[in-house]
Amino acid sequence: MNCPFCHHSETKVVDSRDNNEGKITRRRRECEKCHARFSTYEEVELLRLSVLKKNGGRVDYDKSKIENGIRRALVKRPISEERISKLIGDVEYAIHSLEKPEITTREIGKIVLKKLKDLDEVAYVRFASVYKSFGSIESFKKELDMLDK
Repeated sequence: MNCPFCHHSETKVVDSRDNNEGKITRRRRECEKCHARFSTYEEVELLRLSVLKKNGGRVDYDKSKIENGIRRALVKRPISEERISKLIGDVEYAIHSLEKPEITTREIGKIVLKKLKDLDEVAYVRFASVYKSFGSIESFKKELDMLDK
């Protein structure tokens, strides 16, 4: 691990902690040369995954696309960065735990919606409006009615 400050190649781990129910390991490191401290995060890559898109195309799974969608839904919501990170980790874990080499965008959307519904209803509706492509105010109302039940 190279130091991000002086780029020296020798660093030592001074502390390790599991985050997100053991799915991610946070390591506190110190540079042997400049003694600067920094954190790294380690997570297991469970499997290679491809995503089947609505148009029939296939792309490699990209965690950042899910993260961006979730973060857009949570803009200006009173949710801590820690809870957002946990949510993203939970979504990714749910996707990988299916142990399938391919997943549809529809399946991913359902997983994200379920997790958002448990966390924040406003973010849920924001994400659902894009995921379900609401075309009218009536479809919005229908979703809100289902949320109330």
